Amino acid sequence: MQLQFIGSGDAFGSGGRNNTCFHVTGEEVNFLIDCGASSLPALKRAGVARQAIDLILITHFHGDHFAGLPFFLLDAQFSRRTRPLVIAGPQGLDMRLIQVMEALFENSSKTKQKFELSIVALSPDKRVPSAGSP
Repeated sequence: MQLQFIGSGDAFGSGGRNNTCFHVTGEEVNFLIDCGASSLPALKRAGVARQAIDLILITHFHGDHFAGLPFFLLDAQFSRRTRPLVIAGPQGLDMRLIQVMEALFENSSKTKQKFELSIVALSPDKRVPSAGSP
């Protein structure tokens, strides 16, 4: 498994570092941990194949961890993504995603994606089964 730091800066990009975004890959995994506002250009600069990302885990709703989702989703739509994508994070993720999509790109939350998009609200006291597990 490989961990690539796409962004590890603060909310203000101090020192020229991008907002929080970690890319994890392995034989059977390809996902992001957080997707801060500057993540899409940082992913492109790092040469990350965004189409191959299966999951984005959001730790919390601060902009430097979460506000890159609208850009990532619109990029996926315009680049004709077909692979399913799961976005998982804290309770309220579905409503927060709609709010940030509408704040940044009016009516974008109402556009039907050309790919399957699943929003999963996680709870610390519940386990989410992985593929192939009971």
